[in-house]
Amino acid sequence: MLWRFSAFLKRCINTSSSRHCKKDSLFTIHPNVKEALADHRPVVALESTIITHGMPYPHNLSTAKEVEAIVRAEGAIPATIGILEGRIHVGLSSDELDFLAQNKTALKVSRRDFPYVISKGLSGGTTVSGTMIAAHKAGIPVFVTGGIGGVHRDGENSLDVSADLIELGRTPIAVVSAGVKSILDIGRTLEFLETQGVCVATYGDSKRFPAFFSRQSGFTSPYHVSSPQEAADLIASTLSLGLQSGLLLAVPIPEEHAATGQQIEDAIQTAVTEASSKGVTGRDVTPFILQRVNELTKGKSLKANIGLIHNNAKVGSRIACALSRHKEKSGGNFRGDIKTQKSKDQRMDSKTIVIGGINVDFIAKGTTEKLVFGQTNPGSVCQSFGGVGRNIADCLSRLGYKPLFISAIGKDSHSDAVLNYCKHMDTSAIARLQDQRTATYCAVITESGELSLGLGDMDIHQQIQEQYVSQFEDKLASASLVVLDGNIPVSTIDYVCCISKNHAVPVWFEPTDADKACKPFLSESWKALSYTSPNLAELCTMNHTLGLPTPTELPRSLDDVLGCVPALCRPLLEHLHCVVVTLGPLGVLVCGEHDAGTVNLQPRKQKRKGRLCAVHYPALTVSSKETVNVSGAGDSFAGAMMVGILQGMDTDSCVRMGLLAARTSLLSPHPIDPSLTADVIHPEKSHSQLWSKPTFMWMED
Repeated sequence: MLWRFSAFLKRCINTSSSRHCKKDSLFTIHPNVKEALADHRPVVALESTIITHGMPYPHNLSTAKEVEAIVRAEGAIPATIGILEGRIHVGLSSDELDFLAQNKTALKVSRRDFPYVISKGLSGGTTVSGTMIAAHKAGIPVFVTGGIGGVHRDGENSLDVSADLIELGRTPIAVVSAGVKSILDIGRTLEFLETQGVCVATYGDSKRFPAFFSRQSGFTSPYHVSSPQEAADLIASTLSLGLQSGLLLAVPIPEEHAATGQQIEDAIQTAVTEASSKGVTGRDVTPFILQRVNELTKGKSLKANIGLIHNNAKVGSRIACALSRHKEKSGGNFRGDIKTQKSKDQRMDSKTIVIGGINVDFIAKGTTEKLVFGQTNPGSVCQSFGGVGRNIADCLSRLGYKPLFISAIGKDSHSDAVLNYCKHMDTSAIARLQDQRTATYCAVITESGELSLGLGDMDIHQQIQEQYVSQFEDKLASASLVVLDGNIPVSTIDYVCCISKNHAVPVWFEPTDADKACKPFLSESWKALSYTSPNLAELCTMNHTLGLPTPTELPRSLDDVLGCVPALCRPLLEHLHCVVVTLGPLGVLVCGEHDAGTVNLQPRKQKRKGRLCAVHYPALTVSSKETVNVSGAGDSFAGAMMVGILQGMDTDSCVRMGLLAARTSLLSPHPIDPSLTADVIHPEKSHSQLWSKPTFMWMED
């Protein structure tokens, strides 16, 4: 039997501005913001509920524009965040600000409200928690607001606690505010923040914690910072530790805007009583009280409110600028990762990332020509460890390019076995999830190696979500290659593609099977891919998803295949650098830009200039008796070819390394042969007698 690349045993198992753009269908990043983020210039996030619910028109609009002007004057780029007709906008135009300021049906949008508001195509102002989420997804580390929510008075009985506090405990953003609104229980709010693991510091010469309109609340912060640089150092250390919690910087209102404390406190007590008697509850309480306090103080509280917001914008912008300078000096390493002296090989290893699934495989091979369903068939059963992502990471590791492997497993006996088997790999980014089952896959194959039946329990792969993967964002942004398998959620693929596009990082998409091959092509994400390695059925799925014509029946003969496949690859190559089509016993067809008589596989920094061509490589022959396990051949091929590309080898060598790695997989009971080494597949050290001459052909423009 000829060796089959076909991925019929591949595993089963779907991320918005990159750091600057996340899911294109939901996010709109203002061009000024996108450019600043791409250039690593300081950006300050601003909320929009102050526009939609915090002040009356036109004070809300003028204040929003004044705050943005202050941010610009301090050398940063403002990014006011809001939702317009179901899309999250990071950075608003003047017309968009005006739209929100006059919109009488705009909603207050916190974490819980995003799904509904977006699904209904509604508009709204983002609260502190909502703005934190969007800012983090956009890669903005500093957010300026007036004051945050907190534990409401009598909260120990009502359990009325602002979502802002929860968000501070799980989203790594520095929030610059005038402390906690004085209508709240400040003491219990600080206690709650401590429980959430939020670092709180007063900006100034003392630890006195401000109370929005008042410079002091009677409570103290655990810490204080006295300059933008000190604040930036604190933010940088918070982000570098990777704690995934936020930081609250409390800025006292300027002396000249501090209203008489007793006058405002009396007004607050009156407003609170009125709110209770009128049955005002939940999210409506704060705007009601602020408006009533403004009326009772004859505008003094509004003037103080605007003054403190202006001051926060000035302080926050200076901190953002200092943080940007800090990042430049530290080489941009904020997220995680304590720097240690690494060997050359380790530095090389950290530049490759694989995101995908892990499976425990059970391969049952019959010993008769045909399997009879409904009865016991003689055969052999063996256990191995697979999953497309795991297989590729395993292959890369054995060939000297140990990647960071991001995946998910359960906390069960299977997971212990997997981690023990994968000790030679970097498994530090594999999440172990309670109450989840490690993915398992059972394949029944015939004596000749054909798949007869496959069963998979792979729900856990859907837990490889954007929220988890985003903690490795800095590594993704600096990787030399990112590999995605089709098992991961669509949203995760979208997220990683957006990061990669903004940082010019090559992405290799391994489709896994025909059903999952569509995932990047459901949006514009596919345009960020550099490489993909589909079989013919998967290639047809990609074209079909893009609304392009596909053959009603898959071609079978080599001539028919070579006549059909280049036309299917042609539209993909408008954006992808290379499409590697695995053809089972017919070999491999490599399609891409022509260079020196073959396809150029090396990542390019600019748009394609040369003609497109295709090169066909015949398969290596492996008999059915020699074939032990077909589940990892395609992954071995892809992994070895990646190594050749990373080493800058010529196209023939890259493909032949892949062919040899796949052959070793077919002869092994394991998807990736444990004896696989760089020497075993080096195309120039042996095997020269195996090679048939590849066939070159031009592709039609």
